[in-house]
Amino acid sequence: MLRLNDVEIEDTYAELFNMWVGRVLITAENEKWSQTAAEVATGYASSIIGSPAEAGIEGDAGPDETPDRRVGKFIQIYHHTRSELKRQMISRIGQCIMTCPTTAAFDGLPKAVRRLKIGRSLRLFGDGFQKRDELAGRKIWRIPVMEGEFIVEDNFGVMRAIAGGNFLIFSKTMKAGLEAAERAVEAIRKNVRYVILPFPGGVCRSGSKVGSMKYKLPASTNHPFCPKLKGIAPDSKVPSEVNSIYEIVINGLDLDSVKKAMREGIKAAAGVPGVVKISAGNYGGKFGPIKIFLHEILK
Repeated sequence: MLRLNDVEIEDTYAELFNMWVGRVLITAENEKWSQTAAEVATGYASSIIGSPAEAGIEGDAGPDETPDRRVGKFIQIYHHTRSELKRQMISRIGQCIMTCPTTAAFDGLPKAVRRLKIGRSLRLFGDGFQKRDELAGRKIWRIPVMEGEFIVEDNFGVMRAIAGGNFLIFSKTMKAGLEAAERAVEAIRKNVRYVILPFPGGVCRSGSKVGSMKYKLPASTNHPFCPKLKGIAPDSKVPSEVNSIYEIVINGLDLDSVKKAMREGIKAAAGVPGVVKISAGNYGGKFGPIKIFLHEILK
């Protein structure tokens, strides 16, 4: 049995799958507005099961990384199909970034082969007054707005990426579990680039299983991992001393980044007193073709 800080690491794996991703570089006059735009543009996007997309903030971009030499944020937006991803990128950039004071939107995947005409679609908001231009070698559109102008890149790269990386934190109390989850999120955001944590604050309290035993639903509560169902659900997987379970879900541009994020998060969570066990969510290989084994990434 593998243990980390006396916390059991279950010999299991996380089950992952591929999705299409777009990466947007948001710049603004200052940190306040780049953060505001990033938060709004990635809202209502925790899980594709019930949300129109999966999205999150990847991290900061310094003035040396941005075409207009301003501060910025990288965000990632995911969907199963390129056509739906295009719709999501157009609506989120148009409704959440263009409307936010001082912002501009640039492609965060300039080397991607597949391209979507995002800015070319948004330019129509300029009602004929928009202008094509070039900035730092990028083709952009200058769209007149009441504040001044909104700059958006003509096209954005998209690529196949990784979704569904995860681990479960079993704890004696909700307080201990929440502290462990928060430390895991902090460690991932501090030490790993190219990943996002799509759930609120990076933490999921209501993990789901595929389908439902009783209703016609695409997903329902993951009852084997609900502490309140110990002694009620015959297939409960909650140990007697566990009273709370949190899930950390990770999407990323590549598999190695997701593995690193899981490793950093697990190590941070296992250092919190009251954490009993770390596991991962999977469906016996029926849901996703990619597997990350917990013991392997912690060697």
